[in-house]
Amino acid sequence: MSDDSSSNRIRIFDTTLRDGEQAPGCSMTLGEKLRVAKALSELNVDIIEAGFPAASPGDFESVKAIADRNFGPIICGLARCNAADIEKVHAAVKGAEKHRIHVFVATSAIHREHKLKMAKEEIIKSAVGAIKMARELCDDVEFSPEDASRTELSYLAEVVSAAIEAGATTVNVPDTVGYTVPAEFDRLFRYLREHVQRIDEITLSVHCHNDLGMAVANSLAAVGAGARQIECTINGIGERAGNCSLEEVVMAVKTRAEFFGLATDIDTTRLYPTSRLVSSITGMHPPRNKAIVGENAFAHEAGIHQHGMLQHASTYEIMKPEDVGLSNSNLVLGKHSGRHAFRERVNELGFDLDDFETNRAFQEFKKLADKKKDVYDGDIESIIMNTESASAGPWTLKSLEVQTLTDEPATATVNLLGDDGVELSQSARGDGPIAAAFQALEQATGVAMVLKNFELHSASIGEDAQGEVTVTVEIDGQSFRGQGVSVDIVEAGSRACLEVMNRTLRRRARGEGSTDNSQSAHASV
Repeated sequence: MSDDSSSNRIRIFDTTLRDGEQAPGCSMTLGEKLRVAKALSELNVDIIEAGFPAASPGDFESVKAIADRNFGPIICGLARCNAADIEKVHAAVKGAEKHRIHVFVATSAIHREHKLKMAKEEIIKSAVGAIKMARELCDDVEFSPEDASRTELSYLAEVVSAAIEAGATTVNVPDTVGYTVPAEFDRLFRYLREHVQRIDEITLSVHCHNDLGMAVANSLAAVGAGARQIECTINGIGERAGNCSLEEVVMAVKTRAEFFGLATDIDTTRLYPTSRLVSSITGMHPPRNKAIVGENAFAHEAGIHQHGMLQHASTYEIMKPEDVGLSNSNLVLGKHSGRHAFRERVNELGFDLDDFETNRAFQEFKKLADKKKDVYDGDIESIIMNTESASAGPWTLKSLEVQTLTDEPATATVNLLGDDGVELSQSARGDGPIAAAFQALEQATGVAMVLKNFELHSASIGEDAQGEVTVTVEIDGQSFRGQGVSVDIVEAGSRACLEVMNRTLRRRARGEGSTDNSQSAHASV
């Protein structure tokens, strides 16, 4: 494929923390957002869209905290075409050495008539005014005509022309509802490049949703027609069917470099660790057959496939597991492995821990190694990803005892250790062992909750594999999510439950409300 654009470098604009977080059940706490932002910077994305500051006070604070950390990538915030939104974005992102304001307004007929109730001229005037205001505050301004793929081509070209004249440095073309198909999207981008003056002076971007399963294909079609920025999310998370998957589109460009003639700056060896981090935090685990990061992506069971792999890996693998951050050998450590071997394996898996974090994770590893014979990479990843949240008090699960009999209620006894050294024991009965354990924790901590969802995911392989449990609970009218890991799923669920209770108790001690997982507004671009 010939490169008919001005550059062969593709910018990766990650919107996991904005569009991805808007997916039901994917809300993140400030601490979780900072962990994801740090991982994205290590992945070497070009732009992090950290959130929608006008959505809620919590979203504003999280965008500001990420910007103030100066992780390295451009930090971007989303705004509607009004002064209040734009000022909030600037206030949130200005702490970053490199920052961007991203403004949007819908342009399709269906949005003009049914949502905005605005005429074409009014929409252009709104966009131009917003872009000019943003440019007064920031040199880097992106504009998105929402639902561009369903906008009349001539009008879309008119809007884009006005945006460029107003000072937009990036123009993003969203397929907001995942409606377009590759050939049609290719024509759209070529039309804009032929009919919009000065379009070669700005960066053309693409943002695709996956409602028809074509977000990656449509993004690549746009790239073929001149787009040089791809907006995407880790694991493809996002509203409805999700967004263009970062790991898929990046590896498509890398694996088919001879076809596209393009490249990104992504450190692809960080793809799998970053995917695992996001899935652990959100509780949304990729399907086993998910491209690039799914558990089956590099697994071969059919005899003819295994024979071919033994002869030459390229017979059935078009990329190497190491290229995306998967190790060659999954089985790594046992109960006799020392601290040095553990640290080496952690480094090979792509984690960068300080001495304190390594020691804490190593202690959890030794506990696990006493419970199961073989410790796999997935086990170590789960330990590292869950130690941070699990270690924050005021209560730690010291031990758990469960008794069950057929046709009888289950009984659970939890023993908790407080940060102040106080030990507390509480027993309760329930319809099953998990219900009994949760009721015991409620009585012990004084935090009442309603269990909304309980998800179990295997961290590795074998009958003694660790179970990763994600619980969604309602406390004080707000929804919260917690994670826990153990070879015992009742213990894993109890740790997940206790994590949320600890967060609630810490907020109450500070006199804060339970709003860290709520969001008052959403934006679809």
